[in-house]
Amino acid sequence: MQSDTPPTDPETPAPAKRRTGYAFRPNRAALPRDEAQRQGDISQLAFLSMGGRDRAITFLNGEDAELGGRPLALATASAEGFSRVADAIRARAANDA
Repeated sequence: MQSDTPPTDPETPAPAKRRTGYAFRPNRAALPRDEAQRQGDISQLAFLSMGGRDRAITFLNGEDAELGGRPLALATASAEGFSRVADAIRARAANDA
């Protein structure tokens, strides 16, 4: 009895499976447009004012006792938080100059 499946060469790799895209869908909602805008704006201000990417990321992602939390989260959450964090970035940049 013969099989309908042709013999496979052990040295020939199997064809790649097609991905449907379903595996890559995030299971959380995207940021609202206003929050995403504030997050991008505060990141850009920090990168340009604080002398580079590493210092800006360290500041934005670290806890800040003076601000009462993580600057990136505070700036993203509200316009008031954005203003407070932007003022703190400008003050630090002025002190470093």
